[in-house]
Amino acid sequence: MKILIIDDERSIRNTLKEILEFEGYTIDVAENGRAEDGDKGIELAASNNFDAIFCDIKMPNKDGIEVLEQLGEKGVESPVIMISGHGSIDTAVDCIKKGAYDFIQKPLDLNRILITLKNATDKGKLVKETKILKKKVAGIQEIIGESAPILRIKDMINKVAPTDARVLITGSNGTGKELVARWLHEKSSRKPMPFIEVNCAAIPSELIESELFGHEKGAFTSAIKQHKGKFEQADGGTLFLDEIGDMSLAAQAKVLRVLQEKKLSRVGSDKDITVNVRVVAATNKNLREEIAKGTFREDLYHRLSVILIQVPSLSERKDDIPILVNYFIQQICKETGKPVMPIDEDALAELQAYSWGGNIRELRNVIERLLILSGDRITKDDVLNFAIPSV
Repeated sequence: MKILIIDDERSIRNTLKEILEFEGYTIDVAENGRAEDGDKGIELAASNNFDAIFCDIKMPNKDGIEVLEQLGEKGVESPVIMISGHGSIDTAVDCIKKGAYDFIQKPLDLNRILITLKNATDKGKLVKETKILKKKVAGIQEIIGESAPILRIKDMINKVAPTDARVLITGSNGTGKELVARWLHEKSSRKPMPFIEVNCAAIPSELIESELFGHEKGAFTSAIKQHKGKFEQADGGTLFLDEIGDMSLAAQAKVLRVLQEKKLSRVGSDKDITVNVRVVAATNKNLREEIAKGTFREDLYHRLSVILIQVPSLSERKDDIPILVNYFIQQICKETGKPVMPIDEDALAELQAYSWGGNIRELRNVIERLLILSGDRITKDDVLNFAIPSV
């Protein structure tokens, strides 16, 4: 676990550092240069993910209360433990009101430090886990199907997920590339950490760098506060770059640097931030053709495509259509609180014969339409009348 110590007294810094390193913590100290007024500590806290921060209250030029307030403004979520030799109940209350986790008076008591630090880091873990669980509360949909192409994909996920190898997922729109990416994360050791998705095609080219790498306050006209990019948000977890074939060449160059050096710099800053992220990318384009056109970097392609997973279109796995139809009927009926509607065999055969240009996404929409417009069961006539468009 990484701990930051902000204190103008060298003896306190060194003593606290030695104690915590003996207990197995990794320690950074804010010292030298602008350390005395707390600015160095703020810079370190904003550019790193610390599990907890110790901050002295009485420091020259900028006291600990100001540091605490600026940490909050910069979106630092690490629990902050305030320490002071001139404390009072009023000071302690003021610190807690401004977001401090706890307040410890000098001279420092070893047991109090260790207990407070353990409680603070435990709380930090719970906060992170709660955020992740809220996103997962609905659960992850299974990869439905028993056809040979789908069984191959499931086998690849089981083999690749436990590694940190980068994966490039290819396939047409609506085939389920995002689902494959989610299962790569779910079956990996990074599962407890964030899974962050970015749709590169949906973000304007002038904003993509800010979204991915973050920006500093004042970096451009609308940058009214500091913003952590998707790479930082995904630190320790998985970043899914969907439709990466639509990313600008300038953004591609920065992504390549992160993959090579595991470092990034926010827009408007020249400071490096280290990140530990597994990148999974997806595209519906032929990237080799894009390379030939000069719209995609060949070196980035080779960095991303350590593992290639081709997701088949629904037309290439028609044997799975009856399984998918029954799955979607049960899922949608459960969501809407209706009894499960039966479907005739000839209706299933008609759906199986159709050419699904929109793949899984189109099939689910069609099933939802049939459940709304059919009578007490889905018949072949219902499929011909409602499911398959006449134009």
